[in-house]
Amino acid sequence: MDFMKWINSLDELLYEVMSWLLFFPLTLWRSIIHPFAMMDYADDQLALPDDAQYGAALSPPLFLAIALLMAHAVSLALGQVDAIVADRHGLAGLVNDDASALVLRLVVFASFSLFTATRMVRRRGLPIDRNALRAPFYAQCYPTGVFALGIGIGISLARTTIPAAYMGGIGLVVASIVYYVIIETRWFAMKLETGYISAIGAVAITLFEAFTLFLIVGFLFTR
Repeated sequence: MDFMKWINSLDELLYEVMSWLLFFPLTLWRSIIHPFAMMDYADDQLALPDDAQYGAALSPPLFLAIALLMAHAVSLALGQVDAIVADRHGLAGLVNDDASALVLRLVVFASFSLFTATRMVRRRGLPIDRNALRAPFYAQCYPTGVFALGIGIGISLARTTIPAAYMGGIGLVVASIVYYVIIETRWFAMKLETGYISAIGAVAITLFEAFTLFLIVGFLFTR
């Protein structure tokens, strides 16, 4: 009986993992082309029973995690060694393999979604609790996943010695940042029914908070 349960669990796991091969590019494409529809989709799915959620796309946190995994895979394919993994000083000693480095990056990029969700909840005058943060955090994981993938691949390309790849990498990083700022500005403006100046201010604060954490983590794990 235990063996059959294990077989059934393996069957479900295999199907789930293989489905990512289809739904990751679909979710990525939709998040790039229709970012606001995907964020609304994330909101709508949370109202459904757990077993009925995200039938047509990857769940937002999973999408973010796989996006970072793809960016890391590109880095490995280019023969690059993670700077934090290679460093053995200070806190970097805790990150001794690619898996732990990936988890660290997931936490850092997820903070972009968390800070943005927190700013939205505050601007709406709602109490900051797990229930209030859940919907905007999940919605934000879609654009953050696109942003993280672009930044990760762009930096990997920029680290190569090929001039065309270097320029392409820089361009991808810039495009990813511009994409993220535009999407977030429009999202704040639409959700809060406010002007773009106010929305840009909210985005600027969240980016400052997220990049501050990014720099702190980078400093602590590379010194």
